[in-house]
Amino acid sequence: MWTWFFRHLTELGSRKWLSRTTGRLAKSRASRGFIPRFARTYGIRVEEAEKALRDYATLNEFFTRRLKPGMRTIDPAADSVASPVDALVTGAGPIEDGTMLGIKGQDYTVEELLGGSPRLENYRDGYYIVLYLSPTDYHRIHVPVDGSIIEREHLPGRVYPVNEFGLTRMKRVLSRNERLVTYLTHGSRELAIVKVGALNVSSIRYAEPQRSKAVKGDELAYFEFGSTVVLLFQDDSFIPREDLAVGLKVRMGERLGQLAP
Repeated sequence: MWTWFFRHLTELGSRKWLSRTTGRLAKSRASRGFIPRFARTYGIRVEEAEKALRDYATLNEFFTRRLKPGMRTIDPAADSVASPVDALVTGAGPIEDGTMLGIKGQDYTVEELLGGSPRLENYRDGYYIVLYLSPTDYHRIHVPVDGSIIEREHLPGRVYPVNEFGLTRMKRVLSRNERLVTYLTHGSRELAIVKVGALNVSSIRYAEPQRSKAVKGDELAYFEFGSTVVLLFQDDSFIPREDLAVGLKVRMGERLGQLAP
């Protein structure tokens, strides 16, 4: 009964207008006073932030903060795939005939995640990684490999939560929520970076200026409040690190695996 109740309550709260309202509040000067409490509540490592707490004008500005130089190390190997975010791995494995199996007990298809893009054929038997960002995490998204950005696509949708409750109790939220998809190539291989919006995310924004050249470690985009990034690798193009599994905590720039030779 409680699962039913909370599921329907979440359905009501998933309207985009409600997240926009939350977003407006987080961007207002009135939200500035919440910053210290927010940082304490979520155990945010404020010493890593680019600025002191008092120098952030709004809660949203603090949430989308940059880090001080040197706070993250980008794996330097030419063939490595660096984590684009600080996150918890909530799904990882081979894509089997276009299906990602067992993401918190649910199966997703590449077709639904990519909104029916004709590029989905590149990933039918590839590899996927799901990276969940909690409110504690640094929320800027970085480029995982050197290459060229060949397409950007916006897929409108809802804003269901992508936490444990959302992924296990709601129906396939990763493919129903609003998404921004960046496709890039590294040599002859293609990679899709799917940025999934969530409850109280007023927007997902690309870092400016937008460029066609992708340099590993450069800023790509950022979330306004917590969400998820899904990486899709083209068929036979990715070799995961040995310990890559659900429950692994990774930091931006950390090696997730390598591109196949």
